[in-house]
Amino acid sequence: TFTGFDPDALAFYAELRQDNSKEWWLAHRARFDAHVAAPFDELAAALTDEFGEMKVFRPYRDVRFSADKSPYKLHIGMVTRARVAHYIQLSEEGLMTGGGVYDVPPPALARFRELVDDPGPAAGVERVLDELRGQGFAPMADDALRTAPRGYRADHPRIELLRLRRLAVGRREDPAEWMWSPGALDEVRARWRAVSLWCAWVEDNLATHLTAR
Repeated sequence: TFTGFDPDALAFYAELRQDNSKEWWLAHRARFDAHVAAPFDELAAALTDEFGEMKVFRPYRDVRFSADKSPYKLHIGMVTRARVAHYIQLSEEGLMTGGGVYDVPPPALARFRELVDDPGPAAGVERVLDELRGQGFAPMADDALRTAPRGYRADHPRIELLRLRRLAVGRREDPAEWMWSPGALDEVRARWRAVSLWCAWVEDNLATHLTAR
């Protein structure tokens, strides 16, 4: 039964950031299993009936193509096993909830930009995003283009949406007392239900383009 995240997860990741080594990890592996991974496994079980099967990500970083060779992630994350997915992540900085499509196939991104360019369909996506903004969510723009995509003018009224490369929304929150309580389940469920508004729009408008590369 999920009774909340464990506040020791914050201290665990703060200490791991200071000593991201195999030796430190092995010395604290039991602590990770009990205070970090176990609550996520319990949360996955509690949410599966409504949101579908979950995947809790492994704690190991893929360092093959990275200049940063530190072996362990500084967060734990979980995602639904869906084409348009829900996501949650806990780290030293707090909680991030979100969802959508992170690695967008080019045909889907091209179709999204066509819809955003057209005032009629664009009004629909803006209504969904406005509702999500009212609940603390915003489009994930950390990987957005710096300039307008080819074929669109830089002063387009919806240029911020046209520049997106990830069709996902997210909400970041600092550590708070509710996260360590049984009420965290209802809080997370409410956030994921909000994310479902975005996921539904993506499925309804881009479904035929999401599997193509």
